[in-house]
Amino acid sequence: MSTFLSKAILDFFIAFGIVLGGAMVGGMGAVISLQPPTQTMLDIADRIKIWALAAAVGGTIDPMRVIESNFFIGNLSPAIKQILFLLFAFLGAHAGSELVKWICNGRR
Repeated sequence: MSTFLSKAILDFFIAFGIVLGGAMVGGMGAVISLQPPTQTMLDIADRIKIWALAAAVGGTIDPMRVIESNFFIGNLSPAIKQILFLLFAFLGAHAGSELVKWICNGRR
């Protein structure tokens, strides 16, 4: 499997796992603190998506620098790859959020 596809799949599942795991563990914390777990899980899943995206692509601003530096010198291939990595991470985070909504029967 190519390096690009491997990293894209990893980015997807890292973001997916962060959202799903964060919501599940947050739901357990809500049960312990006597709060409604489904509402807490839905709130956490929505709030954590951007952090899952950032963590999946490396946790820093480096992907944005790669896009900027390569795009302005005309080297589009690395810039497009970084944009696709961000897209895969976003899709993973969104899929995790939608799965939490489906599990909790949320209709937002």
